[in-house]
Amino acid sequence: MKTLHYLLPAALLCAGPVAAAADVVVIVSGARSSAGSIGCALFSSDKGFPMDNSGAVQQWTTLDGTTAKCRFVGVAAGRYAISIAHDLNGNKRVDTNFLGIPTEGWAVSNNVVPTLRAPRFDEAAFRVDSADVELRLELVN
Repeated sequence: MKTLHYLLPAALLCAGPVAAAADVVVIVSGARSSAGSIGCALFSSDKGFPMDNSGAVQQWTTLDGTTAKCRFVGVAAGRYAISIAHDLNGNKRVDTNFLGIPTEGWAVSNNVVPTLRAPRFDEAAFRVDSADVELRLELVN
């Protein structure tokens, strides 16, 4: 029994601090129509950002007029970026023309809209700590 008294405090010390978690709420506006759906992708690294959502946490929602809201619950503290797609034809991605220019609405966190290239993770990155984060993103159509 004495051994248990020594092991329990040692186990608690080794466990370290509990990582903080927060919600990330994304409010999307500026859709050119209420048709289709809005896809929100939460990236924890630059891998695939902003077009390849396979490594991101994704959710799809309907539009309320020309706006939509996505909520990511219990996001661990860290650095993230958001990519938004207004999917008009149901293929779950942003379509592009032959030059690679988007033909459907899109947005990224920090409302970054570079000229002649895709946004970079570092430009769109934001921090999540213990407090909830609310982002307001305007679609580029």
